[in-house]
Amino acid sequence: MSFRPMFRQRAVAPFAATLLAGGVALYPRRTVYAEEPLDNKKPIYDDFSSDLPEPAVLPPLRKSTSSSSPTPTDILTAQVRQARLFLYAHSLAAENSFNAFLSRALNIENAFTNTVASLAPSPESGERLLPGGVYVVVAAMAGSIVSRNRGIFLRTLSPLAFGTVAAWSLLPVTMRNVSDLVWEYEKKVPAVAEQHLAIREKAEQLWYTGLAHGGMARHMMEEKIGETRKKLEELVSKGH
Repeated sequence: MSFRPMFRQRAVAPFAATLLAGGVALYPRRTVYAEEPLDNKKPIYDDFSSDLPEPAVLPPLRKSTSSSSPTPTDILTAQVRQARLFLYAHSLAAENSFNAFLSRALNIENAFTNTVASLAPSPESGERLLPGGVYVVVAAMAGSIVSRNRGIFLRTLSPLAFGTVAAWSLLPVTMRNVSDLVWEYEKKVPAVAEQHLAIREKAEQLWYTGLAHGGMARHMMEEKIGETRKKLEELVSKGH
């Protein structure tokens, strides 16, 4: 009996036992299907399950408070900002003041232009300023010439009197407009308005008194002339 076959049998036996143990270990205990069973299938378009856990809410981040002092850059930035705000405020105030001044100047110019235009006579009145104004100036110069050898009071009053009479005679509409305008300004000062009314009343009284005395003087002169004529007629009749 040879030892080679017995050696082969002893060598094969451990190898077979190893294969058997590996097969038992790797043998599946549950049936594995290529596809999931039909009962457990779900459509792919189903909504997500509401059993999902809610996302955790993170606490708000806290600002880190720095206790360090401001840097030179921050200080310079704040100073530049204050300087810019100061310049902007003063430039805006200057611009507003200039605009207000221009508005007041334009309002004064418009008021003056409208006032002068309102003094002119209407076209329906037929009054013309150019020749009438020239005649008024000539009358004032004539009054100055008449009173050149008189006192300073007459030399001042005569041109005004001659010019005023000529203006009221030649430019009645314009003078009425001027008088109304002056009266509107005088009403703003009650004392001046009252004085004006008093002077006007005295002037009217003097005018009417002068007219009355003039009428009386004329009547007396006519009577004297009539008497003188009668006496002359009597003398002439007696002479014949």
